[in-house]
Amino acid sequence: MADLSTTYLGFKLRNPIVASASAISKKNERVRALEDAGIGAVVMYSLFEEEIYHESKALNYYLEAHTYSFPEALTWFPEFDHYNLGPEKYLSQIAELKKHLKIPLIASLNGNTKGGWVKYARKMEDAGADALELNIYHIATDPNVESSLLEQAYMDLVESVRQTVKIPLAVKLSQFHTSIPNFTFRLVEKGANGLVMFNRFFQPDLNIDDLTVVPHLELSTSSDLLLPLRWIAILYGRLKTDMALTSGVHTVKDVVKGIMAGARVTMMASELIHNGSKRVGEILLDLQKWMTDHDYQSVDQMRGALSQQHVNEPGAFERANYMKALTSFDNRIMP
Repeated sequence: MADLSTTYLGFKLRNPIVASASAISKKNERVRALEDAGIGAVVMYSLFEEEIYHESKALNYYLEAHTYSFPEALTWFPEFDHYNLGPEKYLSQIAELKKHLKIPLIASLNGNTKGGWVKYARKMEDAGADALELNIYHIATDPNVESSLLEQAYMDLVESVRQTVKIPLAVKLSQFHTSIPNFTFRLVEKGANGLVMFNRFFQPDLNIDDLTVVPHLELSTSSDLLLPLRWIAILYGRLKTDMALTSGVHTVKDVVKGIMAGARVTMMASELIHNGSKRVGEILLDLQKWMTDHDYQSVDQMRGALSQQHVNEPGAFERANYMKALTSFDNRIMP
């Protein structure tokens, strides 16, 4: 039987399938079901610093709105800092899950200030998280902010968190950077133990009838695999860190492609949302069969087999492939 084990962020996982951050992990029973189904590790849903801030501001307003009505009002309530707000539910869930799980539990933090990232990263570590995934989710809209300044802010965030926590640290990236190789190299220098490629930005839609902007959520398909697949294949062997592929992992072929590009693990959420935790076991059986049919003894043997440095045409990952893709449609154009 083929060895499906892999390593990620210093942990030995029983296989390369990891549940990525999503609403699935908001219920403990779902996380335990994923472990029972054979998942290698679980990334919890993201804790958003903005949600904590707005919740705190709202309660603070209601507590203090009438405090100056008469002198005694100021003594009605304890200090605001004593209220269990924001991350407390998230942190208690980490602690509760860690009582039962044998697989690594990775906390996910989506912050927007350096102080917030550091503060909540420390709390997650103290709650028992095995590792931390920093979810960089920022869309630059100000034309006066140079890309170099934005990227430096990311570096400062990662460096600050790395200096604060001892647990392994992964950074979940977007693809919107001028030089992904340079950016990832610098993140590793600042202390990132792993990189997760890529964050999927959910694009808002426009309602043309009532002239509103509406949230729009569309789950991934296997076609979303191509972008992270390309960049992991390019960076494999050049970057001294673990890489995780996320977005578009739905089938055993998607898992195999991710590993052969150079990923340590492949992360899925949409497939689990569609079909439940049972899909983990199905894909693992398919992976065993595929590896046996293709004479692979282990996942490690497969890793990087189709990375840029190991294929016959390394230029196929770059612009040379652009012309081939365009010309492939020449015979499909309707007269």
